[in-house]
Amino acid sequence: MALDPAPLRGLRVLDFSTGIAGPYAARVLREAGAEVLKLEEPSGDPLREWSASYQKSGPDEDAGLFQFLNAGKEGVACDLTTSAGRELLSDLAAEADLLIESFGPSGFARRGLQDMQARHSGLSIVSISWWGHEGPWAERPANEWTLQASIGMTARRGYPERGPVACGGRFGEWSAGSCAAVAALAAWQTARQTGRGEHVDLSVFESMLLCMTQYHTLDGQFRPELLPAYVECPSIERTRDGWVGLACVTPPQWEAFCEMVERPDWAANPKLVSADERMKIRDTLHRDIIDWMAARTTAEVIEAAALRRIPVAPVGDGTNFGEMEQMAARGLLESAPGGFLQPRPPIRLHGVERIALASAPARQPQPSAKFSAPRTPVPPALREGAKPLSGVRVLDLSAFWAGPMCTSTLAALGAEVIKVEAGKRPDGMRFVNTMPLENFWEAGSIFHGANLGKRGITIALDTEEGADLFLKLVAEADLVVENYSVRVMEQFGFTLDRLQSINPRLTLVRMPSWGLDGPWRDRVGFAMTIEQSCGLAWISGYEDRPLTVNVCDSVGALHTTCGILMALEDTRRTGRGRLLEVPLVEPGLTIGADLIIEASRGHEIPREGNRGPLGTPQGCFRTSDDEWIALSVETDAQWQAFAQAVGKPHWATDQRWQTAEGRRASQEILEAEIGLWAAGQPSQQAEKRLLEAGVPASIALNAHRVLPNPQLAARGFLEDFEHVVTGSKQYPTLPWRPSFAADGWYESPPPTLGEHNREVLGTLLGLSTEELDALEEQGTISSKLG
Repeated sequence: MALDPAPLRGLRVLDFSTGIAGPYAARVLREAGAEVLKLEEPSGDPLREWSASYQKSGPDEDAGLFQFLNAGKEGVACDLTTSAGRELLSDLAAEADLLIESFGPSGFARRGLQDMQARHSGLSIVSISWWGHEGPWAERPANEWTLQASIGMTARRGYPERGPVACGGRFGEWSAGSCAAVAALAAWQTARQTGRGEHVDLSVFESMLLCMTQYHTLDGQFRPELLPAYVECPSIERTRDGWVGLACVTPPQWEAFCEMVERPDWAANPKLVSADERMKIRDTLHRDIIDWMAARTTAEVIEAAALRRIPVAPVGDGTNFGEMEQMAARGLLESAPGGFLQPRPPIRLHGVERIALASAPARQPQPSAKFSAPRTPVPPALREGAKPLSGVRVLDLSAFWAGPMCTSTLAALGAEVIKVEAGKRPDGMRFVNTMPLENFWEAGSIFHGANLGKRGITIALDTEEGADLFLKLVAEADLVVENYSVRVMEQFGFTLDRLQSINPRLTLVRMPSWGLDGPWRDRVGFAMTIEQSCGLAWISGYEDRPLTVNVCDSVGALHTTCGILMALEDTRRTGRGRLLEVPLVEPGLTIGADLIIEASRGHEIPREGNRGPLGTPQGCFRTSDDEWIALSVETDAQWQAFAQAVGKPHWATDQRWQTAEGRRASQEILEAEIGLWAAGQPSQQAEKRLLEAGVPASIALNAHRVLPNPQLAARGFLEDFEHVVTGSKQYPTLPWRPSFAADGWYESPPPTLGEHNREVLGTLLGLSTEELDALEEQGTISSKLG
């Protein structure tokens, strides 16, 4: 069957960014057919030289991660210190739809580009910076590693007696890139509606708060006590022949695990259903878990757990992905033009062409370039003030985090989202991180965070009457979004063919953990299981123990949102819907791409605790007030300033430590000295001194003490809503603020169970009060639990 053109053919993108976030956003667009020109200043993109394995590339060879992020882009040299360079950029901007840049808050002004958007009114600009271009912290020194401390993630991870430990990878930058791809597509759509481009001012800090903390800024308002350090139990466990990853998120999964390891007394203790309670007696539990695992092979543990529908996976370390039958069966790894292995594109819109990406731009890009054909102007719809997804209706069958976060993002972009639950089987996230109220299922912070802006209904889909109601809603919907186990939709009879026989324009969005086919298709999976399998956990944690990261749900949600925006563009052109498939494992593999790339080249990315390739020295150090200060010295210039700031001026002239390689060879010596310095400093004074010296640093905040925060307040990241059960709270939103959201991203707080049954079913389906009463009496709809 002939494939249709990729949905973003005709989209023109200028990528003038460096690092991971901007180039990755541009790659996502390129994979869907956009034409991307990568512009580089004379100094080039530093990522050409950077490797998480510390390996130097050969002469005239770029690092594998740079090649991956920039594959298929056309390279252009652009020296903005010259009039010729600025004129070249202006000429290209006149033909472009999007410019992605990472110059920093004052970067445009320093380059004489402050009037870029005024001269090219149809151009949308996506600006990516650590804190955002506005606000009191806009120029504050930071990097990925210190931002993990700023958002409260570092202090939450690890064992109290061993100290906090950050994530090993640059997952916050990948998260920001995923956000930037969504923002770019939304800006493009808005520009076509209004005839004017948007300026997207995207904050990596806010992206990380959204993607890496399970709504802890909101959770701290629900449960004000400090969050303790935390490691899942069970999680990554050593078996007789290796490692296995497990996750027990729901009570049935924990009970099944207790039965598997022959400890029914654990299941009989109601407190241990809570992961936080298990953490309190982790040593007692872990002794028996270690013994049970040590007597069995990884394969035996996986077989036993999968039989009981406990989320389980082998632990990926970069070298064993080819041995995992699911990854092999679905072809999740492929050869790159640079001669290494890489993950395949994670967004699959069935029935459209796959763009074959060529090599990344050479080190000597061409001095001039143009897009392949003149831009064809699209007459604006002139929908002033309208959000980009206004008029789009979504039926949301998803639960837990990834699916609901995706559909909540759609609601922020203007879609009408109808959340469909069942009284007997509500969204399981309603029961996680709850306030101690009688109707506690209405007071879960993660449920609240991921379900803003929706209307909520309940339908018993496993009944004839319920299925009939749902199919009537399908007739007027644009999207159905679900993240059940694969077999559930089939059991309901909601196949793609059946849904599209009712509504040919409908796109069915499926977010299974492992994919719609392959030997693991029916296995249960959560973000932790995904991170365990695709290597994110392997490079994160203590040197002797991998730890999960907690980013795959949110990154999967954002990739799915991108896929939906692409699918809607395809429907606009073709008049029909499609199947969109985004398994969680595939975005997970993508944000761990450097592990796959380096392993295929024979290089190991070490798990180093708080050390790593971003900075040296880098670590968390206890201060005199019993807090922790996180710091990361990235450059030689920062090292000189750091030495002065900590009262060690002789370090700045010590020949051993003039380079990162030299400092890395003396890490233990330096860390011991820095530890002594920090022990004599109050945390706020230590942070202030380092920041004033231009060194990235942050107190490792408790996740429930991130607020109040002057930068978030200045940028309007939080919005106030009054919820009927939990009262007035500040809710985190999206990490940029476009013109169409000037008055707020969301229209309403998260729904209570079945709150809008009568409004939605009465209005959309024309059901009378008597008909609705009858449906409620027979249990087809309900506003009660059970």
